Amino acid sequence: MTKTIKSMDNKYLQTSLDMVRRTFTNSETAEDAQIVVNIIEEIRTMSSYVPELEIVMVNDDYEVIGYVMFSKLFLDGKMQDELLVLNPVAVKTELQRQHISKELIEAGFEKAKELGFKAVIVEGNPMNYRNRGFKTSADFGIVAAQDVGLPAPECLMVKELVDGALDNISGKYSYADYETLK
Repeated sequence: MTKTIKSMDNKYLQTSLDMVRRTFTNSETAEDAQIVVNIIEEIRTMSSYVPELEIVMVNDDYEVIGYVMFSKLFLDGKMQDELLVLNPVAVKTELQRQHISKELIEAGFEKAKELGFKAVIVEGNPMNYRNRGFKTSADFGIVAAQDVGLPAPECLMVKELVDGALDNISGKYSYADYETLK
C-alpha cells in the first residue's frame, strides 16, 4: 500500500472528519468523537487556522487513513504567530501502530518550520510524545489553565522547532477561545 501525505484538499474535508469520528468513537465514546469533530470544524473557521498544516495521509484508493492538524496557539487569550498547537491526531483504527501518526507529525514539523513557526504545543500522554522531542511545557513557562483540566502538568508538552524559540515566551494555555469547549 502506497501512503501519500498531503495538505488538506477540499475533497478530503468530509472524509477526514468521518475517519476522525470513527477513530475516536472506537477509542473513546461517540460523544467524545463528536467534540473532536466539532473542534476541527470550529478551527477551520478561525483566524488561527493554517490550511497547509491540516494534513492527511491517503492510501492508493485516496482513502484518508491518517489525519493531523496544527493551528496557531493562544496564550493568555492572545494568538501567537510563531507557536502551534497539535490537535487532533487520528489514524484509522486497523492501521494504528504502523508509524502513520509519526510520519504525519514529522511532516507537520517540517511544513511548520518552512512556514516560519518555531514551536509546537501538545496535550496528551507524555509516553506518546517524549520520543518525538516534546518536553514538559511548564519547564518553559507555559502552563495549562484550569479549564484545560489536565491530569498532570506533564501532560502539556512543547517541542521547539528552532532552538531558543521559547526563551521569551510564557503564559497560560486555555480553551477559552474555543466555543466547542465552553
